[in-house]
Amino acid sequence: MHGQPAAQDEAASHRGATAFLLNAGHALDHLMLLVFATAVSAIAGDFGIARWEDLMPYAAGAFVMFGLGSLPAGRLGDLWGRRAMMLVFYFGIGLSSMLVAATQSAWQIAAALTVMGVFSSIYHPVGIPMLVQGARRPGWVIGISGLSGNLGIAAAALSTGFLVKYFGWRAAFVVPGLAAIACGIAFARIAPREAAPPAKRAPRQAEFPPGVIARVLLALTLTSTSGALIFNFTTNGNAELLYERMQAITTDPARLGMLLALVYALASFAQLAVGRAIDRVPLKRLFFAIVAFQVPLFLLASHAQGWALYGLAIGYMAFVFGAIPFTDAIIVRYVDDRARSRVAGLRLAVSFGISSLAVWLLGPFVKSAGFDALFVTMACIAGAALVGATMLPGAPR
Repeated sequence: MHGQPAAQDEAASHRGATAFLLNAGHALDHLMLLVFATAVSAIAGDFGIARWEDLMPYAAGAFVMFGLGSLPAGRLGDLWGRRAMMLVFYFGIGLSSMLVAATQSAWQIAAALTVMGVFSSIYHPVGIPMLVQGARRPGWVIGISGLSGNLGIAAAALSTGFLVKYFGWRAAFVVPGLAAIACGIAFARIAPREAAPPAKRAPRQAEFPPGVIARVLLALTLTSTSGALIFNFTTNGNAELLYERMQAITTDPARLGMLLALVYALASFAQLAVGRAIDRVPLKRLFFAIVAFQVPLFLLASHAQGWALYGLAIGYMAFVFGAIPFTDAIIVRYVDDRARSRVAGLRLAVSFGISSLAVWLLGPFVKSAGFDALFVTMACIAGAALVGATMLPGAPR
């Protein structure tokens, strides 16, 4: 009898450790994808390229594969197993980041970043469904996961600025790559093996009518694509935006990294509040309100300078991050666990596949039209997301 409580405590500790590593994986996933954007000026200088805007399109392959790779990753997560796919993620993204660090030209780094994008595509359709399976408060779990991912964005700004200043841009890829491999070793030892792949398990929730599911998927595609475009424009452009409009205090890359990390860290906590609200407030109403705040904030930021811009950056990033948990919450609410990785993979393939254009266009767009035009464009994209939010069905019974 004494052995049973001990076994239960051990199982609970393994679940907690597994959840910690899954959240750490989310942080690393976003961190890896944004090291290039934070260090692009240093990399351009090393490769003999005069302007960062001219090097930025070479990162587009990573974001294309981040989207397109989600489709096979989600399918393998459901049919082969999520634990196995997460191991591929940890070791793959770790080794590919070191490959990026070894590159010597623009086309080499483009190819290496594309390979890294393939492995980075695994996390969202696999790791998040693994976190929420069986969760009593999925909104809160998704909120913590979102906070972890966005703290990874903050860490990218902080660690990259520090490493670029003292050790060079290559170290900014090597250090998180080693951390990813270490997480993979720990995950292999701690995460329990799956008795069966998710697709072969018994259903856990009732199915909705096909018409409702089609309406949800259409709204999900429009809102997540709009959100992903805004996410890529902001997270890939904020470093150069602060450098341009706060030049008096951002000439030091380490200081710029600290200021940018503070923006992301403060904005990230919006996901905890949203995650808590998702379990209590109708999704449609909450989502509409959060996206609606983005429009005036982007318009105000279009001409702001100095510390006024910095305050607005914290504001608009809080609402950009705050909108992220909804797509996963909608999938949890309307799709059974047996198919969540495949549905998430399909959604990500469409939304991130299209939104990868933002990375390719960012440099040339800012070079020709400036950041003020970029903010007006993002306000219009947020307006499109509002239209998608109205298409969501009401709260299910």
